[in-house]
Amino acid sequence: MANNPSQRKCQGADCGNNAGTLQCPTCLKLGLTDSYFCSQDCFKKNWNQHKTLHKSQNVTGPYNPFPTYTFTGSVRPVYPLSAKRTVPKSIKHPDWAVTGIPKGERRLSRTKIDLLDAKGQEAMRKVCRLAREVLDVTAAELRPGITTDYLDEVCHNACIERDRVLLDGDILNLDISIYHGGYHADVNETYYIGDRAKADPDSVRVVETTRECLDKAIELVKPGTPIREFGKVIEKHAKSRNCSIMTTWGGHGINTEFHPPPWIPHYGKNKAVGVCKPGMTFTIEPILTLGKPKEIYWPDDWTNVTVDGKWTAQFEHTLLVTETGVEVLTARTENSPGGPIPIPTIPNGIAGANGTSTA
Repeated sequence: MANNPSQRKCQGADCGNNAGTLQCPTCLKLGLTDSYFCSQDCFKKNWNQHKTLHKSQNVTGPYNPFPTYTFTGSVRPVYPLSAKRTVPKSIKHPDWAVTGIPKGERRLSRTKIDLLDAKGQEAMRKVCRLAREVLDVTAAELRPGITTDYLDEVCHNACIERDRVLLDGDILNLDISIYHGGYHADVNETYYIGDRAKADPDSVRVVETTRECLDKAIELVKPGTPIREFGKVIEKHAKSRNCSIMTTWGGHGINTEFHPPPWIPHYGKNKAVGVCKPGMTFTIEPILTLGKPKEIYWPDDWTNVTVDGKWTAQFEHTLLVTETGVEVLTARTENSPGGPIPIPTIPNGIAGANGTSTA
């Protein structure tokens, strides 16, 4: 039975289909007998990632699949990747869970922003509470010496793709997205790994400035506030601490769809449309860096890093606009790990201005 291709799963990433009789010809030449795919199209789509296996046949243990790539910073990919963690079919999946394509979102009008009724708002409170719980459970495991693959196992929902040992002095972002009862939640925080991270002025500066940028933006959320205003206060505070904003990424609406309108820029002089209205739910999630506000992708077409390898930090909350202001649906609890710390100073009394060279 084990040699019957019909009993195998396709080797395509996130495919999940049963494999057919199609095998990778290069794998056959190398003596690999378990590289079956469901179709030629699936094989072609996964070729860039699959071919890295061919380079690893004379390598024992973990390896770098892109040995000729010029990396920025100190972070490196470690292959082989752990097996994909599955979600039971009994749990309702969003429409993008298998293909990655949010079909429902693509049918939405870019200018129509949903206003949730009482039932929808309560559903968002529940899913956001669950997201906060998952974030806190995962963050409670952070310490030097554990791997990010272990963290992926703990939370089973975090978007962490590499097995890397956490070192004293690192900072790490955990990003949790939950889908429950037909509604989405999104929350993330950046955490210090060990005492060295908390003692480094640059690390703390970028982390705490990002945290404060989010807090300052949230203070503006109330009925009638133009969405473009959030970016102004974020950019002003970031610049005051000599930090730059990664402008590619922004906040977004969130409810029964994961990324519906509105789009929320985190920089000033933006042209975002719309104003806050009761019943709206959206995220604000600024990313700040100590270096150049540009990013590049690794050859895996997934991992995104700063072009100069400097530190970045991000914080995110899912928010509900109420009749009188805002409800932070993913707010920290009194038992949440992490939290703000004072920014250390260098001998001249000014917080450091240069980032540690890491992504």
